[in-house]
Amino acid sequence: MAELTTLESLLEMGFGRNRAEKAVANTGNQGIEQAMDWLMEHENDPDIDEPYVPPAGNLLGGDTDQTTAGDSGEAVIAEEDELYSDNPEASRRPMTEEEKREQVKRLEELMRVKQAERRERERAEEVEREKQRRRQGQELQQIRQKIQDDEMKKLADQRRREKMEDKLARQRVKDKIARDREERAQKFGGGAPPSTVTSTQPTPPSLSSPTGQGPPPTKKEYDESRIQVRLLDGSTINAVFKAQEPLAAVRVYVQMNSNTPEGQDFTLLSPYPRHVYTELDMEKPLKELGLVPSAVLVVTKKSEGSAL
Repeated sequence: MAELTTLESLLEMGFGRNRAEKAVANTGNQGIEQAMDWLMEHENDPDIDEPYVPPAGNLLGGDTDQTTAGDSGEAVIAEEDELYSDNPEASRRPMTEEEKREQVKRLEELMRVKQAERRERERAEEVEREKQRRRQGQELQQIRQKIQDDEMKKLADQRRREKMEDKLARQRVKDKIARDREERAQKFGGGAPPSTVTSTQPTPPSLSSPTGQGPPPTKKEYDESRIQVRLLDGSTINAVFKAQEPLAAVRVYVQMNSNTPEGQDFTLLSPYPRHVYTELDMEKPLKELGLVPSAVLVVTKKSEGSAL
């Protein structure tokens, strides 16, 4: 039984002549399997159905003049005939229809196997591409997560810095308020903290304790005195002094904050009970003179006070 040539087999299997001729020529007429592999790989080529034009020096071994003069399909068939010229069975008998069907069936089975292998290879490649795509997606997600974590960390650090700055600012405000209070206390306390003045002055002995009656009741100690001074024109001024400040501090305050004529010498007196304070009294603390916690003093001209 004579075997069909590669070109005949491809034509019997239903491939177009142009495709079959290109497959045989491009595989060097090495067999049906190589030709079918080539067809499956190039089935989507845009020029797959265009007539085959053999290059110079005909790859299939035909004469150049014959190739250029005759049809390309005839050149391929001539090459097939030449390949069988050295075969002892060169004078082949035509194949019967049964033999052709058997060979076509065998080739179709081979093609199905090739197609199955190709589909399997394509599926494997698709699976690999999907794996690659997922890996890239995971890497991209990790990068995005890292960027988000870095942003959150930066935001948290910024918030901590802002809270620390606010805390320091509040502390500075508190310290300034404390310093202002201390300065005001020193200013109104005659330039020295109350605790210092109190500690340097001896505590006067209590004169009101009755003898033979046991310990006297505890008397509340005042460290400030609110003084109201009535001026020569009838107006009044008020000020708060430390209990241990001398009466001279009140006179100086009146000189600085009243409308007493410059150079006018004046003294102070208590109306109830009436008592005119002397220069010696000016050196005594307000507490010792009984002007704590409050008192009313009257400004009078020194001559009038002496006459009174």
